[in-house]
Amino acid sequence: MNMMKTGILMAGMTALFLALGAVIGGSGGMMVAFLFALATNAFAYWNADKMVLRMYGAREVDAHLAPELYAMVAQLARNAGLPMPRVYVMDNPQPNAFATGRDPEHAAVAVTTGLMERLNADEIEGVLAHELAHIKNRDTLTMTVTATIAGAISMLANFGLFFGSNRDNPLGALGTILMVILAPIAAMLVQFAISRAREYEADRVGAEISGRPMALASALARISGQAQRIDNPEAEMNPATAHMFIINPLHGSGMDSLFSTHPSTENRIAQLEQIAAGMAHGMEVPRRRRRGPWG
Repeated sequence: MNMMKTGILMAGMTALFLALGAVIGGSGGMMVAFLFALATNAFAYWNADKMVLRMYGAREVDAHLAPELYAMVAQLARNAGLPMPRVYVMDNPQPNAFATGRDPEHAAVAVTTGLMERLNADEIEGVLAHELAHIKNRDTLTMTVTATIAGAISMLANFGLFFGSNRDNPLGALGTILMVILAPIAAMLVQFAISRAREYEADRVGAEISGRPMALASALARISGQAQRIDNPEAEMNPATAHMFIINPLHGSGMDSLFSTHPSTENRIAQLEQIAAGMAHGMEVPRRRRRGPWG
């Protein structure tokens, strides 16, 4: 369902771009804006992982530097049928994590020291499974394509504000002005909706990878509560990266609203409870409760 929702939203954004392009610049102006946005986002797609890991001061670890964490990622990657991603640790007291990389063969998972210190092993495993689900679902590609179209819409809107519209457009001057103002807002809302849909899907697939959806639910509850109390200075300075994290790292951003990049934690936990109930009816799911090596 979330995959279908993502497809419908992306189709709607593409239609919005085409309509705006036809109104403002005709086919020629529309193509120029699209190619420029595509080039910009292609650069980000190939280099964003390196930039964001450097931005958060993440350091790569291996089986010698972080044996428990590395082994956990390796086992979950095998469960998911994925290549072993690179593993990074960020010196940050806020419990959180994200995945990055242009495809499963060039992927990385990064966790904060706060996550390793404040969650137990089952919860950490649930978080890692969620991040591997993003890699499995190629969400980096999805969000890059979405950003490309949203960027093209914003460029076209700016073009329309400065240079006017295609004189043959059927909306007239007032209609063009309204479309120029509203189209970028609509594109942003669709982009946020796609991001929220991808989080729900990663929760679902992550629960399948780990086999323990309630461990992920417990992790989400604990991270959400602590993220509102513990600062993440790097995220506050770079809010455009907030959508990457399993829980929004910015303060005051927990609402499941049109302007949120993440679903509400309560709604995500409700979905995981339904998944757990379905698993319980289908098969007995192992439910170990152990304290991990980090707390």
